[in-house]
Amino acid sequence: METLKKASVHHRAAIAALRRQISSLEKELRNVAKGTSRGARASEPDESGEDGPKRRFSAGRLASHRAKLGISAASYGKLVGVSGQTIYHWEQGKARPRAAQLESLASVRGLGRQQVAQRLGEAE
Repeated sequence: METLKKASVHHRAAIAALRRQISSLEKELRNVAKGTSRGARASEPDESGEDGPKRRFSAGRLASHRAKLGISAASYGKLVGVSGQTIYHWEQGKARPRAAQLESLASVRGLGRQQVAQRLGEAE
């Protein structure tokens, strides 16, 4: 009977160790899966082929910048080189700008109200 108790204790300890190992492997797998989905977006090649700085896009920031300037989506689209409908889609998160469009957005982002008014006056 004593040998069975020792074997049972040994088996229970082995099972507990295996459960801990499975738990840590599952956690590591989740972390790798999260990193892969983030890395897949970040590692998409730029269409322009340039190794410039990576630009990030935020729909909310685009909408707030346009509101701050006090211009319509169509006017903002003229500055960026896209249609007003495209600006609406970007702001609502229905679409995302391409790399070249991100560069245009970045250049417009640095403009103030007077500069925007001047550029829109030149465009008309």
